[in-house]
Amino acid sequence: MANEQTTTKRPPVVVVTGPTASGKSALGLEIALRFDGEIVNADSMQVFRFMNIGTAKPSAEDRLRVPHHLFDVVTPDQPYSAGRYAKEARAAAAAIHARGRLVVLVGGTGLYIRAFLDGLIETGNATPGMRARLEADHARAVAEGDPGRLHRRLAQQDADAADGIHPNDARRTIRALEILEQSGRPASRLREDHGFRDRPFRVLHLCIDPGREALHERIAVRAEAMLAEGLLREVRDLRERGYGPELKPMQAIGYRHIQPVVDGADTLVNALEAMKADTRQFARRQRTWIRALPDVETFDPADRASILARVEKFLAAEDEGGGPPPPAGSRDGYPAPS
Repeated sequence: MANEQTTTKRPPVVVVTGPTASGKSALGLEIALRFDGEIVNADSMQVFRFMNIGTAKPSAEDRLRVPHHLFDVVTPDQPYSAGRYAKEARAAAAAIHARGRLVVLVGGTGLYIRAFLDGLIETGNATPGMRARLEADHARAVAEGDPGRLHRRLAQQDADAADGIHPNDARRTIRALEILEQSGRPASRLREDHGFRDRPFRVLHLCIDPGREALHERIAVRAEAMLAEGLLREVRDLRERGYGPELKPMQAIGYRHIQPVVDGADTLVNALEAMKADTRQFARRQRTWIRALPDVETFDPADRASILARVEKFLAAEDEGGGPPPPAGSRDGYPAPS
């Protein structure tokens, strides 16, 4: 297998990621136009129909200039998992490569990017309400003054997984317990068996980041533009279509801030400021995640010449096989999401 991997030419993929509002869509479009590419979405919100302004979806004009894939896949009341994304994104990539074109993967959802690049661990089918039950168990433990209860449960059933998760990290603790229940095997064993060896692409992983202060300014400008473009009307339209505020997509940044305005419980001024603040926090988490990745090259988005030269050099190089080590933060079998 090792010899086969080093001798098989893998098709190229250029990943364009970075914190929110850094300009990923514009750069992805430019790369696709310059190097005969097609864009595959890697943003977990842009898969939803009718949610265009608040997700900063590429414009209709840009989507006519270059083929875009995995946008508007499901309605907001339909679930969409990382596993489904990986299958559909890889199918889109295979078709793009078959046409002799370049795959440009664009987005800031870390889980989707790593699901596409490395594959996900097969854990079996989750039973309805499994995560809700585990989350309820944790909430009850917290209320009873014992927030580490689920982590101790994990330590009894999968000590290796528990060793790699901080006792205060409820999300990853619950995920490891969920994997255990789904598969009947410890998450640590599944991780060892998988090894994140499912890497069929030769990858250039680009991150664009203008720096903290410039990014905050871009976030403010974009939030104001979303309101000017009709985010309030978009949320009202979604509500009129029957997509209520309890749906997960409707709780995303922007949408959750506008819901109280639609209900007459808040003002646009307050919503805008809260939206900016929460977007800045989200961008900080994205930057932390990206810094932990071993295979990312970071550029200022204004340095277009260097970025395009790097893509040209990557496409001219020969595939040497292999791939980067497993991503940081993936001890529970899934990359840490953005």
